[in-house]
Amino acid sequence: MLRLPPFTYLEPRTLAEALALRAAAGPDAAYVAGGTDLYPNMKRRQQEPKTVIALAAIAELRHLAPGRLGACVTLTELAESAVVRRTAEVVASAAALVSTPLLRNMGTLGGNLCLDTRCNYYDQSYEWRRAIDFCMKKDGRICWVAPSSPRCWAVSSSDVAPVMVALDAAYLLAGPGGERVVPAARFYRHDGINYLTKQPEEILVEVRLPEPDGWDAVYHKLRRRGAFDFPVLGVAAWVRWDSGTVAEARVVLGGVASAPQLVPEAGAALRGTRLEPEAIAAAARAAYGPAKPLDNTDFELSWRKQMTRVYVTRALEELRARAATRRAPPPHPPRG
Repeated sequence: MLRLPPFTYLEPRTLAEALALRAAAGPDAAYVAGGTDLYPNMKRRQQEPKTVIALAAIAELRHLAPGRLGACVTLTELAESAVVRRTAEVVASAAALVSTPLLRNMGTLGGNLCLDTRCNYYDQSYEWRRAIDFCMKKDGRICWVAPSSPRCWAVSSSDVAPVMVALDAAYLLAGPGGERVVPAARFYRHDGINYLTKQPEEILVEVRLPEPDGWDAVYHKLRRRGAFDFPVLGVAAWVRWDSGTVAEARVVLGGVASAPQLVPEAGAALRGTRLEPEAIAAAARAAYGPAKPLDNTDFELSWRKQMTRVYVTRALEELRARAATRRAPPPHPPRG
């Protein structure tokens, strides 16, 4: 049985108190929200903080309003929120696809957005990792996925992060130097170890969503089972309609790189179209090219790359069908 190492547990009630405790505890401290990512990592000795500062009891992080989502809102609350489903349904849908009901009851929006990158060579017990002489991400010097590479190729496996990048959401961070707002796309680094631009002392406070000005978005997830599993591919597709034509579009891939991967060429292929089959096919081809999954998650990597084209097509076809439904005239009332 894997056991947690000894640590000091602190539970502040305000954001200011949490920041002060983190400053006092020093670099051997870590924040925790739901704990569904940090605690398993601690059991595997991937992360070994001496002090854990819990954020779940801080009311400033638990608000849920149109366009403003507190980082400690649980994934279940996000998935079931009438406010979120009315104003940003894709966020609720992505949250509902994370893991299982029990873990969604504990896991938080902020935790999923800051999820540690994953890899078959990293997400193992300490004894297993020691048997292969560890890996670059923890205790070793080599990336076993790409041994000649100077960097770690662990994968971003968040379901909500690709959606936030597609929506062009913004994150409010609070730290010792005050607050700052970071676009979602700039919050992530394409590096398996240093995968966030957030400083360790900073706290993700809230997510700010764009105004509903004619945009629509969907998220599709590929995994082995219909529940529990992390994505081996996620596709977030966003379009803004203007009189039935795509004025702007973004396609973001998850599960194929160390950060959510925006594909500008796919969005460019959709602009000025009505999502006709030819435009969708062009966008799917554009997304297929830069998708370079490696052999560090589930399934065979070449098949996963092929699925990029399939899932981008499905996501865009769903957006086209939804737009057609909204444009359809209401049925005539029966006579007589």
